[in-house]
Amino acid sequence: MNTSRTILIAALSLVLTSCVGKKQYAELQTAHNALKDKYAALDKDYQDAKVQIAAFTSDSKSLAARLADEQQRNRDLQAAYGKLQTSYTENVSQGNVNISKLVDEINASNKFIKQLVDAKSKSDSLNQALTNKLTRSLTREEMNDVDVQVLKGVVYISLADNMLYKSGSYEIGDRAGETLSKIAKIITDYKDYDVLVEGNTDNVSISQKNIRNNWDLSALRASSVVQALQTQYGVDPKRLSAAGRGEYNPLADNATEKGRQRNRRTQIIITPKLDQFMDLIDQAPEGEQ
Repeated sequence: MNTSRTILIAALSLVLTSCVGKKQYAELQTAHNALKDKYAALDKDYQDAKVQIAAFTSDSKSLAARLADEQQRNRDLQAAYGKLQTSYTENVSQGNVNISKLVDEINASNKFIKQLVDAKSKSDSLNQALTNKLTRSLTREEMNDVDVQVLKGVVYISLADNMLYKSGSYEIGDRAGETLSKIAKIITDYKDYDVLVEGNTDNVSISQKNIRNNWDLSALRASSVVQALQTQYGVDPKRLSAAGRGEYNPLADNATEKGRQRNRRTQIIITPKLDQFMDLIDQAPEGEQ
């Protein structure tokens, strides 16, 4: 097509050259060149347009693909959201049940703790009242041979060996009568307490007829006190227990006479009845026991 156009233009040039004057030819030539330039410009625009159309077509296809992908992603997200919402609803329902159960357990535990605190406060108050009452009833001379303490919720009344018993014996001496009567009065007034009488010795071996060793001596001495509390002072024997610990629960070093004297003692241990604590344990919330 370009070759034919060239031949045509050449032929026209010959004809025009022969038929017109030089001035007209020059004008025609100028017009021809202008048309030629315009054609070239139009042709370039046409080619550029084709390239742009191709690019737009490509972009359109790409956008369509991206739109389809995004639509699918949106559907996937909605499905995932639906699953999460269902799971959340189920978990919240289960969580509410668990939280409610936990709150109930905490409340039960708090109630039980309050019961224990109240029981301890009551016990501490009674122990202090018992101790004060006993110490006020003892004379200054008796206080030299009697030590009264409250340790870990328990009242310990420690009686010196030389005040309670005849020398080297488990028989109670005359000196002990007044002191034991005062202790028995306290025990009788506090009926919610149990009483353990515990004998202790030093580590010096005993050699007497019918007493084999310090175990025997400590147990016999504790038994003598228990029987005196029962028979002479009217303490309910159901509340009484006797135990011997021999030389194996010392307070001081047996290497000195003063230490051995401290170790030769009988303790009257006054404690809240165990069944009260067992009742509290039975009331403990599940998981506290």
